[in-house]
Amino acid sequence: MNRENVLVRVAEVEDYDRILELNDESVHFLSPMDRERLEKLVVESEIFKVVELDGKVEGFILAFREDKDYDSINYKWFSEKYDEFLYIDRAVISVEMQRKGLGEVLYNSVIKDAQVSRITAEIDIKPANPGSLEFHKNFGFEEVGQHKVAGGTKLVSLQTVEKQLIDNSI
Repeated sequence: MNRENVLVRVAEVEDYDRILELNDESVHFLSPMDRERLEKLVVESEIFKVVELDGKVEGFILAFREDKDYDSINYKWFSEKYDEFLYIDRAVISVEMQRKGLGEVLYNSVIKDAQVSRITAEIDIKPANPGSLEFHKNFGFEEVGQHKVAGGTKLVSLQTVEKQLIDNSI
């Protein structure tokens, strides 16, 4: 992959169909999302970006600050623990482009823009998402809790990293 052909930018309405397609492609690790849900999340989000390769959207990220009207059980868990944070709700790279560096480019962009000291995320551990666990570990995320979601059918690892630790490594 030629990084000169990679662009990270703010997501636009014209990207929504592709974003929903990417979400559906990885829905086994995410919660389902239709256009109405996406539009509501965008209003509450702090950061909503896409990553393009050769002009095609190959991934997106959606992140929220504290004190937002967001019904995610994981977001609420972090809200109860921390006064200030950026919660990465969804970070999705097309299946075809995974493990090619686009996720790293997207995360680095978000970290650079984050105006908080703590960044949080959750990663599925049942069913396992080893790629995401390794990815977050490489950024310095550490587990601070676990809980069951989706009616007990999923177990997630709730993770956090201090932005300063990441800033010093990129």
